[in-house]
Amino acid sequence: VLVNNNFLPKGEIRATLIRVPDAREAVAQLLQAYESMKPKRKGISELAFIDPTAQVGKDCYIGPFVAIAEGVVIGDGTEIYSNAVVYHDCQVGSRCILHAGCVIGADGFGFQPTENGYDKIPQIGIAIIEDDVEIGANTCVDRAVMGATIVHKGVKLDNLVQIAHNDEIGSHTVMSAQVGIAGSTKVGEWCMFGGQVGIAGHAVIANRTMAGAQSGIPNSIKKEGTAIQGSPAIEGRNFWKSSAIFKNLPDMWSDINRMKKEIQALKDQLAEK
Repeated sequence: VLVNNNFLPKGEIRATLIRVPDAREAVAQLLQAYESMKPKRKGISELAFIDPTAQVGKDCYIGPFVAIAEGVVIGDGTEIYSNAVVYHDCQVGSRCILHAGCVIGADGFGFQPTENGYDKIPQIGIAIIEDDVEIGANTCVDRAVMGATIVHKGVKLDNLVQIAHNDEIGSHTVMSAQVGIAGSTKVGEWCMFGGQVGIAGHAVIANRTMAGAQSGIPNSIKKEGTAIQGSPAIEGRNFWKSSAIFKNLPDMWSDINRMKKEIQALKDQLAEK
């Protein structure tokens, strides 16, 4: 059994304990070693569609019903699973993994209100996925209005994540399921976002920001290494202190109303004198 070096058993243990600095990291390394022994997926399914103008690198895997449009560039050793779509002119780096149903380069959500409804704003930019990025099932990275939406190297996106037009996601940032980043937001490097985190548009998020699940971030975060929670998001410790108070608010409100009445009664008595 793999355990951390500081593990102290509370009773008799018959199993052999293998002490390591970080048991979770050791498990990951063992699984990587196991995975490396399996034959790597390669080849292009006959059921995939690849436009003749697209460029696909060496040793790639393209699964059934994948659609790769005109002008797309795919790097070496990338794996793209069934029903994933890469729109025209987008770029995917080397050693990336695109899971089933993910969409790279769909139009960003751009519409101009008019008297007659909403006029579509053409999205003429592209989406760029750099090397060693993994994108989960049914996750979307929209193309830019102009220029490029960029997901930098080493980013890991869970299932059902939305990256909007003109976003820039810093290297090695990770996002859990159902994170949504509004347009033209710049996220720093090595950030960690829990499930259902939402970030408003045009924000700048500092490196190594950690946002707990369901945090709502309406503005930029300037200080590196900030840990936040809640909606609107505040510093993590303050959020948990506030949460402990929140459940007592009805009783506190009753106490305040009672004290207000008592204070008013005392004022009335003093006024009579």
